[in-house]
Amino acid sequence: MISIKEGTVTEIVKQRKDLTEIKVKLEGEICNAINLGALTGDVVVGDKVVLNTTAVELNLGTGGKHFVLWNLRHHAKKTSEAGHIMKLRYTPLQLKILSVEEQGSPHHKAMRNTDLNGMPVIVGSLHSQLPAVVATIKQIDSSVRIAYIMTDGGALPIVFSDLVYELKRLNLVDATVTVGHAFGGDYEAINVYSGLIAAKYVAKADITVVVMGPGITGTDTPLGFSGIEQGEIINAVHALNGQSIAIPRISFNDKRERHYGVSHHTLTSLSKVALVSSVVTLPEMSTDRMEIVNGQLRQSGINSKHQVEVISNDETLPALEAYDLKVTTMGRTVSEEQEFFKAAGCAGIYALGLLERPGEKFAGS
Repeated sequence: MISIKEGTVTEIVKQRKDLTEIKVKLEGEICNAINLGALTGDVVVGDKVVLNTTAVELNLGTGGKHFVLWNLRHHAKKTSEAGHIMKLRYTPLQLKILSVEEQGSPHHKAMRNTDLNGMPVIVGSLHSQLPAVVATIKQIDSSVRIAYIMTDGGALPIVFSDLVYELKRLNLVDATVTVGHAFGGDYEAINVYSGLIAAKYVAKADITVVVMGPGITGTDTPLGFSGIEQGEIINAVHALNGQSIAIPRISFNDKRERHYGVSHHTLTSLSKVALVSSVVTLPEMSTDRMEIVNGQLRQSGINSKHQVEVISNDETLPALEAYDLKVTTMGRTVSEEQEFFKAAGCAGIYALGLLERPGEKFAGS
């Protein structure tokens, strides 16, 4: 059950399309909250709002904010937007969108395609991998067109991502597609399969990156984490004749044993869930760290099931710096987790290589 409280908007802190950060007077205290315009309309100082306070009461991290559930000023507002597909279906906040697949879409004909024709698709498991991938690609070749598919494994509204806003502003991401119950992208798709087709035939992408929005759910159990979708997405890319490149989640500063070296998220997704072979990119590392990673990949069977590529990468860290992208992963900076960000960048380097060799597929595909 959600926790609900009523407050009054006292200040507009920051605003962009469909997302407004506000301050709200709540039970005598001034609190921070977020208003998602696509769900609850605009907000101004003085509005009486009903807040979902559940995440703050649970002291969550990324999602630990108050959210406007209803603006009492909009007591009788009717949507005039096109479309017949619902996201957040059968919840009080279900919203209507125009999906690329539906008959009323101008892209309906293009969405009859079912073949990616070898398009490189980079598949990650954490939102923080996205900037390292796209910055690396664009630093090497700014003419490459990149589509970002945001799944519903993390945040659902794409406007919640400050990173995506910045990457689009810098022209590092050319188009966005939100799939499943994620919403707010340049294009809306019903599932990751049609999202991939939209990336190629509607967004006209050369390379597509698929990774969830901000946040990830984990439970310290082998299968109970939202990043397990990485294996499922690899299967989808294979089914549509694309070329998947998996980003391993690597850390040598995470104090949790299950995430040290190659995270168990990657090991599980690639060994148990991915049913087909994918390229897995690793950055060059120190001898001792490479031994740890190679041991984990051998023990899990990944190095025999997938094509592991070790890539020299002097591009990613300078690219992030050049674009002034101050990205972190689990609160740790690029300098603290160089292998994490370099692994993501290596996927971009490998994908660029595929564009130079059209029609070539990796061994075992």
